[in-house]
Amino acid sequence: MKIARKLLMVIGVLILIPVVAIAALSVSARNSDGPSAVFAGGRLVAGELVTGPEPDWTFVRNIGTIELQLLDPPRSRLIWVAEHEGKIYVVSGYMGSTIGRLWKRWPAEAERDGRAIVRIGGKRYQRTLVRIKTGSEVEGVTAEFSRKYRSAMTPATIEAGTTWLFELAPPNPDTNGTPG
Repeated sequence: MKIARKLLMVIGVLILIPVVAIAALSVSARNSDGPSAVFAGGRLVAGELVTGPEPDWTFVRNIGTIELQLLDPPRSRLIWVAEHEGKIYVVSGYMGSTIGRLWKRWPAEAERDGRAIVRIGGKRYQRTLVRIKTGSEVEGVTAEFSRKYRSAMTPATIEAGTTWLFELAPPNPDTNGTPG
């Protein structure tokens, strides 16, 4: 009986150590400038804030992920990006399931308040996330995501709501898009 109790205690401690470590890393990441590969991060504060005319976004064709931070709530994450006809887009998959919607809360937050900061190559850009459900650009954008990431995204997955597509549009001058 004593051996079984000690064995259970050792197993419990061995399980508790990584759980506490992962929780600590997660909390630490939320207070960091930007996300890690695994955990969401805090506000994007480092890097030049680019203002002025719209950049030529074709350079993102060679970039796998960008850092995206919503202004409300101010959490950042790594996300896929695609350029199509001079505009940039991001997506969120797994939105057709309850688990996906619980796991990925940022798309609903972006739909409520699309103000965002993206950091690409050490530079920050103010953007407004605008959800795209249908339209002439959907076919070209999904084709670009499929080419770039070998994803199964199609216009049908966007229209069905299993994948959410957002344009990273210029900031709306009528809202307070000041980075936090």
